[in-house]
Amino acid sequence: MRQIRNADQFDSDRREFLRRAGAAAVVAGFGSATTGTAVGADGTQGPFDGDPFTLGVTSGDPLPDSVVLWTRLAPEPLAGDGGMPDRSVAVQWRVAADDGMNEIVEKGKTKAEPALGHSVHVDVRGLAPNTEYFYQFRVGSYRSPVGRTKTAPAAGTEVDALTFAFVSCQNYPSGYYTAHRQLAREELDLAVHLGDYIYEGGAQGSLGRGHEPPREIEDLADYRIRAAQYKADPDLQAAHASCPWIVTWDDHEVENNYADETSENDDPPEEFLERRADAYQAYFEHQPLRPERIPDGPELPLYRRFTFGDLAEFNVLDTRQYRDDQVYSGDEATDSERTILGDEQEAWLVEGLTSSSAQWNVLANQVPVAATDENPNPDVQEFGGGDKWDGYRADRKTLLSVMERTLNPVVITGDVHRNYAYDLKADFTDLDSETVGTEYVGTSVSSFGDGTGLTQYGSSAGEPWQRFANDDRGYVRCTITPEQWQTDYRVVSTVEKPKASVRTLASFVTGDGEPGAKRVSERPTHEPIAITEIQADAPNGDLNGEYVTLRNTGDTAVGCSGFLLSFEGWRGQFYTFDGFTLGAGKTVTVRNGSGEDTASTLYTGFDAPVLNNSSPDLVVVANDDRIVLDEASYAPSGDNDDQSER
Repeated sequence: MRQIRNADQFDSDRREFLRRAGAAAVVAGFGSATTGTAVGADGTQGPFDGDPFTLGVTSGDPLPDSVVLWTRLAPEPLAGDGGMPDRSVAVQWRVAADDGMNEIVEKGKTKAEPALGHSVHVDVRGLAPNTEYFYQFRVGSYRSPVGRTKTAPAAGTEVDALTFAFVSCQNYPSGYYTAHRQLAREELDLAVHLGDYIYEGGAQGSLGRGHEPPREIEDLADYRIRAAQYKADPDLQAAHASCPWIVTWDDHEVENNYADETSENDDPPEEFLERRADAYQAYFEHQPLRPERIPDGPELPLYRRFTFGDLAEFNVLDTRQYRDDQVYSGDEATDSERTILGDEQEAWLVEGLTSSSAQWNVLANQVPVAATDENPNPDVQEFGGGDKWDGYRADRKTLLSVMERTLNPVVITGDVHRNYAYDLKADFTDLDSETVGTEYVGTSVSSFGDGTGLTQYGSSAGEPWQRFANDDRGYVRCTITPEQWQTDYRVVSTVEKPKASVRTLASFVTGDGEPGAKRVSERPTHEPIAITEIQADAPNGDLNGEYVTLRNTGDTAVGCSGFLLSFEGWRGQFYTFDGFTLGAGKTVTVRNGSGEDTASTLYTGFDAPVLNNSSPDLVVVANDDRIVLDEASYAPSGDNDDQSER
């Protein structure tokens, strides 16, 4: 049972804890501090200089009597060996009931081995369930920051609330980890990372956070350096030190869009599996995983399950290691032999969901389960493939069928760099089919840099089961009680500056026994602007032949200064209105090209045609607060006689 403290007092306590946790020379718990070098496994002074705890600390995989404590010794984090000697180094650890490390409850010694990059994974046993603890490491006279962790409630016990956050997609050059800084200040029982912890490319960005090494990484030394570069970020370290984490991966921990032993670059399987083995080892070395999960070459069993009393059970999925390769057509995606989970993981998941007695059954998942291909043909709902569950229809059908028999299934998802809330339908080709579950998708921590800020309340033209969409950066906070699940979309003001504010943009609930996402926060006031006509695929390549007509459906004039219109959905081709007012009942046509603006016609000035419209696409209009006012899909190419589909 969580003790509820005064919010101001908690915030003050948390700030003080984080301040002290950020100081690597915290001395409590190991006696007095002196400066000096580390002590090796044989008791002699170590041959490295400088603080070995540059990558911070974290804990993870909480059980009722155990958590995993992690650190990695790396006085030179951007060196392939971390600046460590090629031998074992003794590491002491302690667990305390207080953040001053005075009330010691467990302690011990372990060894940091060079074969595992001098990483440390301590599985501390004998702890009390549902209890907050603090921990710290020591090597010689060096002391790590203090971390906070918490065990899970015992199986079957009553739990009144569980609060956790989930994140994904933290491309280092693309932005600062302002979301992690804010997440560290939350009162969380748990945090979940859903993948793309690192990115494998050589991008440098424009913020002075370029990737090291400055190329695509391929071997163990490269993956270690890249992971260490990410881990050295102080905001990420603060988040990791603030609560226990459950982690899983997606594709960029190895290579973009890889599938099982298939490389995106069509590398020979034996070569790619060597790369995958190096990537998996570096991943293990930098995450709070139990020692028995150490990879065996290119194999690392990552799917697993965690239970929090009688309230919630988390099924942590791996949709990369066992999947068939991506396909990009509906016909291929319906192949009954295709799998995103693999046979063994699917059987494990089905058994777990059908036998669970938890009030809430959570799937920690990488890619959207909901049908998400942008703007399918509205008549036939012919979704394509891709790397989402859209491309693996048989596995999705199995999952949705099991959800019909599962108590309160909720999917949490990353990957797509946007916030979404979805009702999961038993059959996405039948809009009248039953809603069998709920999916909450979280945006990126930093990938793609600052978003457009576009926010849509309700369904989209191609996804009537959508309840919310947003293109900011941040994290998702969830609070579960026996009666309901509440999801708060927490977005930061920017990731392109080191500091940022955070706010709750929207909140949704899923009631016990009531699948689906229901908005409980207010929708901002919005103007009555509607799309009435679209002409795409300009005749004879004439840019001015491509247009969108908007109507003010209200009874007062609307000042449209700062409003946005996109010919390509949320992807680009944004035209910004400048000092324009649309009278009540009046229309304006926005043409994609050059010409003289009038009271009823505006020209974008774009000197290039819209993107390829050989498949359905979107036109979106939004106000100056980036609230989507309306959207409409282009008819498929060749059907331009009536382009006003809504």
